Amino acid sequence: MLSVELHCHSALSHDGRDPVELLLEQAKAVGLDALAVTDHDEIDASLEAAELAPEYGLVGIPGMEITSRAGHVLGLGIEEQVPPGLPFGETLDRIREQGGVAIVPHPFQKSRSGVAVNVTRKQLAQADAIEVYNSRLLTGRGNRRAKDFAREEGVPMTAGSDAHISEMVGQAVTNIDVTTRDSRAILGAIVDGRTEVQGKRTPWRISFRQAAGGAKRRVVSRVGQYFG
Repeated sequence: MLSVELHCHSALSHDGRDPVELLLEQAKAVGLDALAVTDHDEIDASLEAAELAPEYGLVGIPGMEITSRAGHVLGLGIEEQVPPGLPFGETLDRIREQGGVAIVPHPFQKSRSGVAVNVTRKQLAQADAIEVYNSRLLTGRGNRRAKDFAREEGVPMTAGSDAHISEMVGQAVTNIDVTTRDSRAILGAIVDGRTEVQGKRTPWRISFRQAAGGAKRRVVSRVGQYFG
């Protein structure tokens, strides 16, 4: 079993903080086997992390978190940016055209651009996997609904820390039953459903710090655009 972080953000995300080197250092420190950096609508940092990962004893999985018209979708195993704003089904198609895997994160958390409110059950079940444990939870209800849905529809399950600062990498991981330490084997095992999820809640103080830091960066960016 390989322990894999499938959902984290670098400074390239509008609400991220740290460079990929810190994310990789944390992944190594907590004993992970593989890491996917999934920035919002950006892929360059993820490609860099995938290239650097072997230096940290890790398998690097390139990918991104895409803002589809319905909400967020993780595209893993891709090396070209999928544009935001496409319909949900087309977003899945674009990911698969690159040989990637489409995972829907926090589908039932509307405040965090979960897709469930904007797609049918049949459409949601077309994803390659559903993130059923996201460590940035409030009550845990969204995670429970995601897990129930995945079980009822027979969709593979994953977990993700959704870390926006390096300290939170590894809070929620997907244990994947695979014998080969490479990204394609890992992604194939996810599609086959050879996964187990484990995780714990991101501490409130960290969630608050992440949110406050993201809000500050957005304000600074908008001010810079206004006066630039």
